[in-house]
Amino acid sequence: MDPPAVSVIVTTRDRPRLLADALASVAAQSRPALEVRLADDGERPALETLPDLGFLELTAIVVRCGQPGAARNMAARGARGDVLAFLDDDDLWRPDHLEGLVRAFDDPRVGFAWRDSLVVRERVREDGVREALESAKLAADWDEERMRTDDYLPPSAWGVRRELFERLGGFDESFACSEDWDFVLRAARATRVRRVPGTTVEVRIREAGNASADFGPGRRECLDRLAARHGLPPLVLRTFWEVAREMGADA
Repeated sequence: MDPPAVSVIVTTRDRPRLLADALASVAAQSRPALEVRLADDGERPALETLPDLGFLELTAIVVRCGQPGAARNMAARGARGDVLAFLDDDDLWRPDHLEGLVRAFDDPRVGFAWRDSLVVRERVREDGVREALESAKLAADWDEERMRTDDYLPPSAWGVRRELFERLGGFDESFACSEDWDFVLRAARATRVRRVPGTTVEVRIREAGNASADFGPGRRECLDRLAARHGLPPLVLRTFWEVAREMGADA
């Protein structure tokens, strides 16, 4: 049986240099993707600033929604792959990411899989060069108890069977943030989940322009609704960086 075809879902918002790096990491995959579907939520069309990415089949969808879950849902509509793999525009994949990820779906019972991540605090210089400052790993098997208090599965590490994604209705667009945590918890109740060990994802965060570091009332409200929906304890506002630092001994 042929391995499943993968549609890559990328979200972007006016970060052309970071987007170019992200798409270059998709183009460098040892197992090519079937297609890339780009949810463009920016003011200027992303394709105007992209370099030639060679053999990538790239479709840009203008979304104008200001919400990552809704943007991903819009890009996923019409995807042709058996599996959806997600990548945020400031994150990177190492070349063997997709090759390992699709192996999880050799088991027809598996609908959701992920690979390990390195969370990198970085600085982008005025000349556009990205400098890594420090890093910590997110590398753990499925732990239902841990997922009740901390989300340790960044979307850029995921693969989801398209059939499952559609059956679950994609991301819940009523969540302006924490929509990824909500989706993982719903998916884990609906299918078998599987980790594919190996650090193949770099989740890049910066002091500015990092949505997960927004600790305002909107995020607090989303976390409270998330806890109420899934019967979780009161949740602490944390980024993937803080979760990775705490999990470091387990990595």
